[in-house]
This record gives sequence, C-alpha cells and structure tokens, in this order.
Amino acid sequence: MMYNVKHWQIYLIFLFAVTFISCRQSNRPDVSNIQVNIKIERFDNELFAGKNKNIIEVDKQLSSKYGVFYDDFIHRILDSKYSNTESLANLYRDQAYTDLSEEVDSVFPNLKMQEEGLTETFKYIKYYYPKAKIPKFISFASGFAYQMPVGDNYLGIGLDMFLGKNSKFYRAIVQSVPLYLSRRFTPEYIVPRVAETYAHEELFAEPDDNRTLLSKMIFQGKILYFLDQVLPENLSDSTKIGYTKEQLDWAQNFESDIWAYFLENNYLYETDYQKIQVFLSEGPFTPGLGENRDSAPKLGVWMGWQIVRKYMKEHPDVTLQQLMIDNDAQKILNQSKYKPKQQR
Repeated sequence: MMYNVKHWQIYLIFLFAVTFISCRQSNRPDVSNIQVNIKIERFDNELFAGKNKNIIEVDKQLSSKYGVFYDDFIHRILDSKYSNTESLANLYRDQAYTDLSEEVDSVFPNLKMQEEGLTETFKYIKYYYPKAKIPKFISFASGFAYQMPVGDNYLGIGLDMFLGKNSKFYRAIVQSVPLYLSRRFTPEYIVPRVAETYAHEELFAEPDDNRTLLSKMIFQGKILYFLDQVLPENLSDSTKIGYTKEQLDWAQNFESDIWAYFLENNYLYETDYQKIQVFLSEGPFTPGLGENRDSAPKLGVWMGWQIVRKYMKEHPDVTLQQLMIDNDAQKILNQSKYKPKQQR
C-alpha cells in the first residue's frame, strides 16, 4: 500500500513539473544565436556635459560624433534658426533645459533595461526579417517637442517623454500634452514605442488604397500582432496598445457590442476619414460608445488586432511574413470566423 502512495506522489510531482515546464515554454522561435547587441547612445548626457565647456569645441565634438542627428536636433527638433554654437549657448543659458536634463538624468542614470528589451526585440525582428537594418538609437531631450523622430539611419528616443506619468513636468504642459497621452510617458513604454515606430517606418508602409475603416483596422491589427511576436513576452496587452487596465477590461467586456455597433452603422466600409478616424486615433475615450466617457479609445485598432489574432489561430500554417504582406482585409476578416461572444 505504501508503495502505491509513494508512486502517486512521484507521478503527481512529475505531472506538476511537466505542467509547470509546458506553461513556461513558449512557442517562440529560438533566437539565441542571432547576433544583436543594442546600445543607446546618450546624446542627452553628452550635450548637457558641454554646458560649462568651450562651445566651439562642444559643437565640433557633437558634430563629428552625431553627424546628421546633431544637425537635425538643432535645426529640426529644437527648430532653431541660429547657428549651432548660438543654439547651444541659448540652450545652456535656459534654466528650464537644465532642470529637465537633471530630471532625465535622475530617472535614467542608465538605459540598461531598455537596451536589454530592445536587444531581445530586434533578435526576433532579425529572425523574421534577416535583411532588416537596425538603426542607431540615440537618446535626447527636446523640451517635449518630439518623442521618437526617425531620421537618416537613426531612431531618436526623447527621454523627456518617458519620465513617469506623475512627473511634475507633465502637469505643467497639460495644455499641449493632455493627461491621457502623458500617462503613457513612462520608462516601460520605451521598448514598445521603438518597436512600433520601427515597424511603421521601416518595415510595413500602409498601402495607399487602404481607405476603408476595415482595411485600416486590419493594417493596425497586423502591426500589433507583429508586436506580439517580437516584444518581450512579459509585456501586457494594455502596454502594447496603450490602454489603462480599465480600458482593456472595458474593450474585452463589450467586444460583441462594439462589433455590433460597427456592423449596424455600416462603419466597416466607410471611407470618410472624418467619420472613421475617431475609431483609429488617440483620445481619452471613443465618442458615441460607453457611458460617462468610460469607453476605451481607438477601438478600430483594438478590434483589428482581435480579428488578426483569430485569423492566425484559424490558420496555423500562415507565417508572420505571409500575414504582413497580405493586404486583403476582407479575406482576413472572412477567414478569421471572427464572432465575439456576449461576455455578460
């Protein structure tokens, strides 16, 4: 009898171990041998370090190290009409620039976590798209002018727009940057924002003939599905799409109602951008849906994501690369067999 108990205990331990391992194992490809090691160049630190030095020397150093980016920073990002040295002198005299630089430095003494996240992400991107060119990543602060500019072989990361949602600076600029946007200005948003910007700018241009809401929904849904495959696995859906937890819950709870609303109003084939952009663009909520402004924003994007996920679940033989070049939104919708069920 004793043997049996022991046997069952061993069996249960084994079963638990198998379950535990299978939960942890992911169906992602092995990218351990793909050589990617991303470093973010700290232009923000080097610029600020030049504050009490010879301006002509500082200009020379920054120009030789950062080239096109430095030029873009002065004349496009800061939008300065003056020469480089005059622009630097004006910047260094500005107390607001000093305050902001000190804050950026205290929130980001280093960018190790972001570099690790980007290294992992770009290994997956390289796995799927071996020819993809990885740009230089350069961090800067511009006084909230730009979050993520893309230039000639660089992708800029405006660290002043990732300081943490409770930063005193965001309360001060609420007129130009509303709180529904600045609540996402947190360090954990850097990696997904870089991946999303890179996907849009470097890998997947939206076809010009994407005029209907459905085609735009599916296009945005494919980008989010791509992010599902390349971003660190522990990243939440709410961070990928930029929802609060409450907004994600709302979208999930009312999925069938949102879908019914789109169908009843014939929105899927609407091409009037004024009418459909409300379902695609950022906002505090979606007008016309939900009570007391509690609806999630950009519901077309969220819904497109769910349709694409369902399509890929129904078609395990379709590769990520095949999905991304398939611009037949109607086919993807039909073959997804998407029919959200009433939750409540």
